[in-house]
Amino acid sequence: MFIWCDKFLKRGLSIPNKKIFGNYNFSCYEDINHIAESEWERALNGANLFLSYNYLKALQLQQTNVFRFRYVLVYNRKNPIGVIYFQINDFSASLFGELVESQINDLKNHRSSVFQKYIEKNKNETVMRLVTCGNNFISGEHGFYLNINQRKTRFKVLEEVIDCVSRVEKLRGKISAVLVKDFYEETFGNKDCWYCPKFIHFNGEPNMIVQIPEGVSKLEDYLAKFSKKYRNRAKGILKAAEPLVKKRLTLEELKEHKQSIYKLYTNVFLQAKFKLALVGENYFIDVMQQLPHQFYMDAWFLNGKMVSFAGGFFLENEIEAHYVGFDYDINKEYDLYQNILYSYLDTTILANKRFLNLGRTASEIKSTIGAKAHELICYIRPQNTVSKLILKPFIQFLQPTQWIPRNPFKEGE
Repeated sequence: MFIWCDKFLKRGLSIPNKKIFGNYNFSCYEDINHIAESEWERALNGANLFLSYNYLKALQLQQTNVFRFRYVLVYNRKNPIGVIYFQINDFSASLFGELVESQINDLKNHRSSVFQKYIEKNKNETVMRLVTCGNNFISGEHGFYLNINQRKTRFKVLEEVIDCVSRVEKLRGKISAVLVKDFYEETFGNKDCWYCPKFIHFNGEPNMIVQIPEGVSKLEDYLAKFSKKYRNRAKGILKAAEPLVKKRLTLEELKEHKQSIYKLYTNVFLQAKFKLALVGENYFIDVMQQLPHQFYMDAWFLNGKMVSFAGGFFLENEIEAHYVGFDYDINKEYDLYQNILYSYLDTTILANKRFLNLGRTASEIKSTIGAKAHELICYIRPQNTVSKLILKPFIQFLQPTQWIPRNPFKEGE
């Protein structure tokens, strides 16, 4: 059915109106700049900022020889009715070995020995190509939008496109896998809604989301709903930051401080459990240039030196936290990270938004300001025997760590 697939990436051009089934067709592009903005936005219909033409244009600038993107327009006859977004990561054996090193001890049989020899033999080569339907820079359902009412048909279209793109991108004879991320359990995450039996589902780290209560118009109103213990804790955190100067950065100030921002960002990135997507030094500048009314960045200074920052997006009914950075050496003294969390709260409340999406990681700390966990389901499909062998430890690596949910609110709040 997809005999043309081997050609369409080599050409570097779109393949228009290729039949899937029924009246559905799709076109795939290597570069967002090869797509007419009006066509993409017509298909998306304003459904998702993180699938918007301008945001993906900023992400396009992050492309490297080991991290690339694919853009799909889906049509019903000639009418554009959806978009699908892919990120493709190549891993060397040495990096992949590090990712699963902690899990290898669980594979003490003959097969694990074969796998270890395979890694050692190919340690300087690309041995894994991970084809992701979704966005590794942001948590949540940002892989596709399809204006198709019937769920089964929607997923069948998605499955057909994924199958084609993955077959083109895989490395013959190498480890490869297809990852589809992230589905909320309350929407697409129903385990019965994915109709391809080749995919295995698993829970990733949850998204931590704050819902702002009715009647809250300033941060003090929100903190008044805390129990005495957590209210006093919040006051102490805010007091610790009093020596700092907070400023919302303009585009010119982003450019001026880009090296400091990037250093603080990499401080946090290097602490991450799964270092999949490192943005470039100009990333925040690129995003603000493309989305000047949606993206913002706050920064904190101590004696004129930037010590922390927090980026975010203004969405229709929420603030989306997007990357933070801080100086670990003084984090405890000034409660840098926790002041970032309260700053996100303050921004959300003052902007009259209902939700604050804090993303993954640091779930327990985020729960201390009222964030609740929203489980995310991912689907993964191994492409060959070797990838099947290491799939279990790879999934275990991606799954949530244990943490204790905290409730800062008074009883009844």
